[in-house]
Amino acid sequence: MKMDKYRVLVINPGSTSTKIAVFEDEEPLFKESLQHSVEELAPYGGVIAQYDFRKEAILKALKARNFDLKTLSAIAGRGGVVKPIESGVYHVNDALVADLKTGYNGGMHASNLGGLLARDLGDELGIPSFIADPVSVDEMEPLARITGLPEITRTSVFHALNQKAMARKVATEQLGKKYEEINLIVVHLGGGVSVGAHKRGRAIDVNNATDGDGPFSPERCGTLPLGPYRRMVFKINDEKQIYKKLVGGGGLVAHLGTNDAREVERRINAGDEKAHLYYEAMAYQIAKEIAGMAS
Repeated sequence: MKMDKYRVLVINPGSTSTKIAVFEDEEPLFKESLQHSVEELAPYGGVIAQYDFRKEAILKALKARNFDLKTLSAIAGRGGVVKPIESGVYHVNDALVADLKTGYNGGMHASNLGGLLARDLGDELGIPSFIADPVSVDEMEPLARITGLPEITRTSVFHALNQKAMARKVATEQLGKKYEEINLIVVHLGGGVSVGAHKRGRAIDVNNATDGDGPFSPERCGTLPLGPYRRMVFKINDEKQIYKKLVGGGGLVAHLGTNDAREVERRINAGDEKAHLYYEAMAYQIAKEIAGMAS
């Protein structure tokens, strides 16, 4: 049966939420953000272990809307940590699934679930699945990759999907130009924070928001002083434990016990000076990163 319009389910797993939407061509029929607290995610040993939990949450939300999955033409998932690739749209094939399950170079992020969920649901329905602008989009210039040690180079892992979408939106709707014609700094604020310098359609420099540098965020530690960090590593002496502490257990989670910025703001409004201090510190670090990208 020929369809006059394409209907697409879009799945965007983040570290603290799973956002879903259904589009008919370019028109959104509905969208919903499913929030996940630290307590809900705590029982799962890692990102991939959250798969069934996230899938069940998606299906439950769609069922609550009485949405018929059989009316879909395709499913698009947020791309995860795969091999460094150019910005674009990719079909979720077996090679991509393998990358998403293991995480390229050991990297793992909630967005890895996007392509996996899309592929699984797509296969069940007999429709194609895609990802777009995964977090491993790599357009960094050579100068931005260099560090103070030849053994270590900076890598591009950031919220490419949102940064690229917002950059295009600003270019066309506010500046009346193409994304490829402008230079701008784009900031993503979520469970992780990424600040990117975009030059004529390419993200030429960006902090590694998952496993590297930049400001601390609701649940990630960001850049740390190397001396104390080195001593902590040798004291803990467990790579998985350290990674969980840095990504998922850092930032506001470490300081205030929550990854929910709305909860922090409620505490601040109630007179919590500690919450105010760490929230302001996060904003300060983000502002510094933006200023640095302006160079």
